[in-house]
Amino acid sequence: MKKISYVIPCYRSEHTLEKVVEEIIHTMDGMPEYLYDIVLVNDCSPDKTIQVIKSLCARYPFIQGIDFARNFGQHAALMAGLRQADGDIVICLDDDGQTPADEAGKLIAKIEEGYDAVYAEYEHKMHSTFRNLGSKANELMLRALLGKPKELYISSYFAVRRFVVEDMIRYENSYPYVIGLVLRATRNIANVKVTHREREVGSSGYTFKKLVTLWINGFTAFSVQPLRIATCIGAGCAGVGFIYGLYTIIKRIILPDIPAGYSALMSALMFFGGMIMVLLGILGEYIGRIYISLNSAPQYVIRERFNADDGQAQQKETEQAVREQLRKELMRKQQDAGVQTETDRQPGADTI
Repeated sequence: MKKISYVIPCYRSEHTLEKVVEEIIHTMDGMPEYLYDIVLVNDCSPDKTIQVIKSLCARYPFIQGIDFARNFGQHAALMAGLRQADGDIVICLDDDGQTPADEAGKLIAKIEEGYDAVYAEYEHKMHSTFRNLGSKANELMLRALLGKPKELYISSYFAVRRFVVEDMIRYENSYPYVIGLVLRATRNIANVKVTHREREVGSSGYTFKKLVTLWINGFTAFSVQPLRIATCIGAGCAGVGFIYGLYTIIKRIILPDIPAGYSALMSALMFFGGMIMVLLGILGEYIGRIYISLNSAPQYVIRERFNADDGQAQQKETEQAVREQLRKELMRKQQDAGVQTETDRQPGADTI
């Protein structure tokens, strides 16, 4: 039997998390051919999310909890959950109920068709206009810098095979970017249509600052294209400056009485000075990340785990019991088939 692991990063979800977990349990009860477990990662939420996780772990032995020492972000929480999960298929979804856990079967079925990763595609997104604009900018960045196929829709609700997870968790640098890790591991990716629900409680945890940080992290973590773009911009600006210098010399020779333009000079200085600062900023971003990585800054720090050992032991016992039951049923069917064969034989027939 294959095992499904659900990974849920949790932040400000004290009122929604329990409903999401119950929906997963109800969904998997209708899919008895799969074993499953759930990994909940608390990203140092300021509300009572950790109490809800503790309660769920105490109630269900197949639920495991992880509590961060401070806020590290959604992608760090996903990485912690992926390292804890041991399923043949791992499904990541949100904690706010907007990603429909009852449609996880669509992602699993698509994976079983032979795809390595499957992303949920929403027909109608229920995010705010600001969040949708941020998603659109992120979409353009993924296509331009990470080579994402134009027709592929990326969302926070996705499923991946075990070998993809194993490749993703090899990444130990301080700035994880899950989408980039998936695209690095495979391009055998598909979409499935699911419903996107409206948020029932609270608001999105992504502020403008966090979206910009995520965007910068995405294009500097897995691509050197910004440096190449900076080189092209620098070369273009140098070319413009050279041409403008020639124009100034020729103009001075032809029209010696025209005074030199102070405004034009200051505009050129401001333009080229600004471009230099932008390009140095991009270069500094890469150097800073190298420096932080050399200092072995962690992706996350775990304060406490819940059910990490007991849950795995319980799951192994369950898996063993299921396999033993299947073995007994197979032996019984073989015995019944043998009895049927003896009954069908003609009297006096020789046995070869």
